[in-house]
Amino acid sequence: MVATIGLTGLRPDPARVSKIASPPYDVIKPGTPLERFLASERDSLFHIILGDAPGEARDRMVADGALLEDREPAYYVYEQAWSEGRRTGVFVAAEVSPYDAKQVIRHEKTFDDKVKGRLAMRRATGLHIGPVFVLTRASIAGALEAAKRESEPMYSFTSEFGGFSELERIENKVWRLSETSETGRALQEALSTEPLYIADGHHRYHASLLNQQTHFLCYVTEEAVIQAYNRVINGLRPFSEIAGELPLTPVDSFRTPPKHCFCIYTKEGCWELRAQHVPDDVVGRLDCAILERELYPKLGLTHDMIVDPKHFDYYSEAALDEMKAAVDRGDYDMAVALHPVSLDELMAVADAGLEDPEIVMPEKSTFFQPKILSGLFLYRYATS
Repeated sequence: MVATIGLTGLRPDPARVSKIASPPYDVIKPGTPLERFLASERDSLFHIILGDAPGEARDRMVADGALLEDREPAYYVYEQAWSEGRRTGVFVAAEVSPYDAKQVIRHEKTFDDKVKGRLAMRRATGLHIGPVFVLTRASIAGALEAAKRESEPMYSFTSEFGGFSELERIENKVWRLSETSETGRALQEALSTEPLYIADGHHRYHASLLNQQTHFLCYVTEEAVIQAYNRVINGLRPFSEIAGELPLTPVDSFRTPPKHCFCIYTKEGCWELRAQHVPDDVVGRLDCAILERELYPKLGLTHDMIVDPKHFDYYSEAALDEMKAAVDRGDYDMAVALHPVSLDELMAVADAGLEDPEIVMPEKSTFFQPKILSGLFLYRYATS
């Protein structure tokens, strides 16, 4: 199926890796305490992925030894441990192929205008930095555990971002696995038996296609935890005007609701809204699709508004208190919590999309937790 090779490029100085590694660029919101924290750290990857001069930042970090050149192809096994669990995957360079080849399978639509900044950064640096998070049905756990037994971790640190990131206090370990080692070859062979399903980072993969890269940087795992992708909303009509049109049940707290239900918070109270109709098709039965059909029209909202920050902002399941605070401040009129999408639902949409490319997940429907740190390897890509 998908051919993979070991990575070559730049990797952090082990003594400074905890300062260099960063949350992904797309969760660093402008003007937030997290952005200010990262900008204040001289060695942070932030200066490359979101700075004004990414090429200059790369050169400076190479010159002062924060980033080291690594020319020997290798896989990098990456373990994250947090209070609720542990996940192991591996950083690889996987072959880029068009979607219709059915080797790298998407579940979301992609838009060229959303990748312009990523393309500019890649071309300014010659590096693919933010990994695409992909899932595999291949059995790779044995090779990953063998790699962890065969050597000590190259990196071992706890991520700290001033308390401003959901990646705070995660224990990170990385093992280097030579591509030519016995375990490296076994991993390469196992990965080649199945296609890769994009979980997170569709636009990063799309940038690889538009950039005509031969390979792209990805994090591959058999495991995934999907959180609900919740939202705060400003409708053209306020919620107070439409509440009487909805079958609302008062509840005592803002929380993650059951399947096919939505929990709504406003300054006036908290309610549960049950879906009125759940169709059978793989996309229509998703809660985010139901919400868009049954609630948004009453608020005067259309599909093109869902990426407009005047009307929507998005939060993970772990950020219910932040959503309430946004409503209490008056930034948004209401907050809506959803039940998380299951891995089976995601795979069903992705598989259906193999036969009909118009079948995709709605935007902002999944939040994979925890995210993957950026900066543990900066892949020096080639183009065709």
